[in-house]
Amino acid sequence: MDLFLGTTYLWTKLLHTLFVIAWMATVLYLPRILVNIAEAQHEPAVVARLVLMGRRLYRFGHAMLGFVFLLGFLLWFGRLIDPALWPHITAGQGWMHLKFLLVLGVLAHFIVAGRMVKRAAAGGTLRSATWLRWFNEVPAVLLLGILVLVFIKPL
Repeated sequence: MDLFLGTTYLWTKLLHTLFVIAWMATVLYLPRILVNIAEAQHEPAVVARLVLMGRRLYRFGHAMLGFVFLLGFLLWFGRLIDPALWPHITAGQGWMHLKFLLVLGVLAHFIVAGRMVKRAAAGGTLRSATWLRWFNEVPAVLLLGILVLVFIKPL
């Protein structure tokens, strides 16, 4: 029991990372589904299947985001619960604030992609496949910035 309590922070960090990976999988794949929907506009059965996949993936992403948020909140403010178990690793660190801003950018991208899936489900039109391919690259660039901030901590 002492081993678990002594490493509560590390277990929380591990679970947060696991759920971030699951959420980022949805963030990175959802726009690709949109590209496929845009390219299959003349095949209603294919579009219907892709829309179903997109809606399910978006719901899964929401569940993963809930865990990411809860565990991230614990990592950030856990020191208020029990300072002995939760190190104050972000005190005076500008990298955390910039990371949070980039995460908000990824979240905004996820929400926009979800709205596009809902529009496609309602029979609305999407942007061109080329535009959606560029849109697909945005979270990867933001993720690179987040990873640099987390591992290199340049600020």
